[in-house]
Amino acid sequence: MFADVIIDIQHEKLDKIFQYRIPEELEDKLTPGMEVVVPFGSGNRQIKGYVTGISETCDYDLSKVKNIISISERGVEIETKLIALAVWMKENYGGTMIQALKTVLPIKQKENAKVRKRLRLLLDKETGERQLHYYLEKNQKARARLMAALLDDPVLEYELVTKKLNVTMPVIRALEEQGVLALESRQVFRDPVKKAGGTEQEITFTEEQTRIIRAFRKDYREGLRKTYLIYGVTGSGKTEVYMEMIRTVVDQGKQAIVLIPEIALTYQTVMRFYRKFGDRVSIMNSRLSAGERYDQMMRAREGKVDVMIGPRSALFTPFPDLGLIVIDEEHETTYKSEQTPRYHARETAIRRAEMEHAGVVLGSATPSMEAMYRAKHGEYILFEMKNRSRMQQMAEVYTVDMREELKSGNRSILSRRLQELIQDRLDKGEQIMLFLNRRGYSGFVSCRECGHVIKCPHCDVSLSVHRDGMMRCHYCGYEQPKITVCPECGSHYIGEFRAGTQQIEDIVKEKYAGARVLRMDMDTTRSKDSHEKILSAFANEEADILVGTQMIVKGHDFPNVTLVGVLAADMSLYTSDYRSGERTFQLLTQAAGRAGRGDRPGEAVIQTYDPGHYAIETAAAQDYEAFYEEEIRYRELMGYPPAEQLLAVLISGEDEALLEKGCHYLKEYILRLAAKAGHQGEVRVIGPASPGIDKIKDIFRRVIYIKTERYGTLVGIKDRVEKYIDINPGFDRMRIQFDFNPM
Repeated sequence: MFADVIIDIQHEKLDKIFQYRIPEELEDKLTPGMEVVVPFGSGNRQIKGYVTGISETCDYDLSKVKNIISISERGVEIETKLIALAVWMKENYGGTMIQALKTVLPIKQKENAKVRKRLRLLLDKETGERQLHYYLEKNQKARARLMAALLDDPVLEYELVTKKLNVTMPVIRALEEQGVLALESRQVFRDPVKKAGGTEQEITFTEEQTRIIRAFRKDYREGLRKTYLIYGVTGSGKTEVYMEMIRTVVDQGKQAIVLIPEIALTYQTVMRFYRKFGDRVSIMNSRLSAGERYDQMMRAREGKVDVMIGPRSALFTPFPDLGLIVIDEEHETTYKSEQTPRYHARETAIRRAEMEHAGVVLGSATPSMEAMYRAKHGEYILFEMKNRSRMQQMAEVYTVDMREELKSGNRSILSRRLQELIQDRLDKGEQIMLFLNRRGYSGFVSCRECGHVIKCPHCDVSLSVHRDGMMRCHYCGYEQPKITVCPECGSHYIGEFRAGTQQIEDIVKEKYAGARVLRMDMDTTRSKDSHEKILSAFANEEADILVGTQMIVKGHDFPNVTLVGVLAADMSLYTSDYRSGERTFQLLTQAAGRAGRGDRPGEAVIQTYDPGHYAIETAAAQDYEAFYEEEIRYRELMGYPPAEQLLAVLISGEDEALLEKGCHYLKEYILRLAAKAGHQGEVRVIGPASPGIDKIKDIFRRVIYIKTERYGTLVGIKDRVEKYIDINPGFDRMRIQFDFNPM
């Protein structure tokens, strides 16, 4: 028998299958997915690899085929279904097979099992009392203490005996040898879900929720597995719908994966699932210990868990019979991997579901352009929820023009209207959230007088300021010197916008002396449970004002929050990124959705230097449809996803001259490929350009963009480019990665 093995080396040149002979003693033990130790190279150094298949035939000269040495003791087995998914990921996103295999393996090695020991009395009561009497007579105090405790309770936990009764191991061993007791060990799984009291509350579903649940159940019972997009306004009760869908699947003996962005994975969310599904729920996130992560995967593999909740990596939970994958807040950029293979959880979930005959549910109050585009083109089933579940009104949103504030002499980062409303809420004992939109901050230049932003004349994205005093476009490389006078209105109030959460916190504390203020950003959430502590304190009304970055606007539900202030709404609008309008709209809509979720109506204030921008106008009106129509026209005009497909080829290296040369050859080769395939008109190649930052840690970086209508065309180009890189030695000194429809 022979095994196909992928060697655990990242190098592209070794990205192929090697065959090894399976020794007789391993023939019955070895299965695809196992980690093995094999001899490799001329020196036969021992190296690890993964078995992807087993066959009776060999494709190589038998005299050169080596034997597998052993099965890795601490290696974790990859499910065969996940190996097939890894093959698809390598083909569709690039990278090596070992990178894809390690991605679908959420835990890298076995961890020691957590064992709980206990002592069991083997004697009947009468014999036990005689034995106790004997120990007392002989003045064997420790033995007598243990015997008396066992007569009271025939089964005792080991920790209780050693710590509370101060009985040592030699004493326990002596009684074991005398046949008095048995020392038993059993494995217990670490459970990261912190339990709390409370029972599942009776829910009365709205008409919209009932309609969606019924449609899903009908499809599921008829054996139809589809992809559904639930577009529901903030507070419409999407989570209740997911839970009913999951109940349908679990009742049929299947399992479900629920993906949520890492920062929205709060205690609050997990408890809602725990109350419905009890101990059959588990979580996966980056804050678990290696032992906790390992145990969750083992529990899932053994069918001891029905629902796994977690961020992107939870998608690879090795469930034996997967029935449903739910992706909440599907518009979030964290669902796109930054490491090779740069997969998107949405596409990968749909592919895994197809392989395992499962359904997929995507949900958002502000669906991504990609998801809505596909729903409108019939690829996904679209469900809409236009009302909040308790029929509360959506927050009333005010847009404040900060240019007018400046003209009237207010130079504070807080507009006068926001200052008045904060005071009003503090007087009423209601809570306030102040959100600083700093995402993707990249030093754009704007005029405080008229709001004009300096943009690239070729790309319709803002120019970014660099330290050498130049403003550059990160898409085409266009550059011009930094300006000091606004070209639109001649004002000298022009410069980069800079503000931080700490600065805001200080301003608020100074202005509202009695107010209790909490801050939530990267600095205050570094420790293990810091997210939970800050959010719990705010939920328990231990603070009046919560200041934070986008972390605070993700899916949290605070009934006493009646005011949300968005400071610097345009911060994310002018990042050098074609998705900036979409991200701004999503953030502002999500932020406004935090207000008025309880019994009292909510208000939101959006502060901006560009109140006429369609992303800000539609977010203030909470009108997704109007935003989508405007944005999709722009994407179609400029040839950006989802209207067209985009591939970023990222090239980096230490030698700048060699990098420039390599980029030139790569671009020429891609243009020849396009011409040869008759795609020249359809395939457009842009660059090489700077990907934002030219150099990091002495590594120079460039990017080439390829645009075309068909995704398959880009995959074909990627395959050919990978082969081209392999046969040309100069590329050895560069790192080349592929990013499809980059975020």
